[in-house]
Amino acid sequence: MHIIGNMQRAVRLVLDTNILVAGSRHRDGPSYALIEAIRRGRAKVCCSATLFLDYESVLKRPEQLAVSGWSEEDVDAVLAELASLVEPIRLHYRWRPQLRDPSDEMVLEAAVNCGADALITYNLRDFLPAARFNLAVLTPPQAWSQFQLAKV
Repeated sequence: MHIIGNMQRAVRLVLDTNILVAGSRHRDGPSYALIEAIRRGRAKVCCSATLFLDYESVLKRPEQLAVSGWSEEDVDAVLAELASLVEPIRLHYRWRPQLRDPSDEMVLEAAVNCGADALITYNLRDFLPAARFNLAVLTPPQAWSQFQLAKV
């Protein structure tokens, strides 16, 4: 939680697709724990429609389904729950190109447009230009530490 004036607000995060992939593959890892913290209301996830469609596309890839052990119906159920928790982002500005990988642009745009407290990814080097926007780019363990997401 962040304190703004006398008010507390949930930390606002944008998740790179690789966080959901890692969470689906390793239920004892930091990505899964971060997703659980979001489910418990310890943090708020912000997402654009484009980024959400990327989540679906990647999680439903045959190789991803094979590794996660999920069916397409499982992915639909997980994404339906995530959709109920998401703060939708309307993209007002686009700053492309900023990143080496064009597929990462939608993640950065979502984070900047929502005023996220952090963009969470395992590809920190891919998001170095986020510093231009004063945007923290963190791994799940770094997010746990910086925002103290564990129950107190």
